[in-house]
Amino acid sequence: MSLNMNMTRIVMQRQLHSYFATPIAYVFILMFLVLAGVFSFYLGHFYENGQADLSAFFNFHPWLYLFFMPAIAMGLWAPERQMGTIELLMTLPIGQANAVVGKFLAAWLFAGIALLLTFPMWITVAYLGDPDNGVIFAGYIGSWLMAGSFLAIGSCISACNKNQIIAFILTVVVCFVFMLSGVPLVLDNFAWAPQIMVDFIAGLSFLTRFDAIARGVLDLRDIVFFLAMIALWLYFTQVALQHNKAK
Repeated sequence: MSLNMNMTRIVMQRQLHSYFATPIAYVFILMFLVLAGVFSFYLGHFYENGQADLSAFFNFHPWLYLFFMPAIAMGLWAPERQMGTIELLMTLPIGQANAVVGKFLAAWLFAGIALLLTFPMWITVAYLGDPDNGVIFAGYIGSWLMAGSFLAIGSCISACNKNQIIAFILTVVVCFVFMLSGVPLVLDNFAWAPQIMVDFIAGLSFLTRFDAIARGVLDLRDIVFFLAMIALWLYFTQVALQHNKAK
């Protein structure tokens, strides 16, 4: 067990180092912080709302992640496949599961760093009023879990493609479908289906799950949903890599 953990940690450190080895990571984080601020203060009318909370901040996270998370995930496996280094990686004494989990954790940690750097928003709202810190903390937890789900989907799609741009576009499309699956506009198209099927489709909505957590409702079912999505798509990543290896 400890050996597996060490192998996973090695892969994670290698991947995380590759992010910060170039200015791209810093530009990415800067763009994320700037857009999060613009959306919150201007589009979300942060000050005009006159409320001591971060709802205007969290409301835009799904839409920010829809493009930022696929941008992180597209480089997890596609470059390895394109340059042929994936074969070399798989010949090293590192299990395939360790490689998949390690790369994912690096991307998830990177997303977490970008999210943590938004803490001035929390400080600002605490200075201006008396916010419910429990709700804000829940919002951060939900946001990070949702980011992990986006990244896990991107990891699988990156493992299926050699082209990063194609991996990015396909990840955006798949994540967009999961985001809107619970919206009435979508569910109305399934009026013919049994209610159990409609409920299942609605339950896949990232927006619905995240909104509940961001309101401070830490329902175990929502947390398990995001963790299950991460586990499922990482499993699919392993299947995709094994399939490509068998070719």
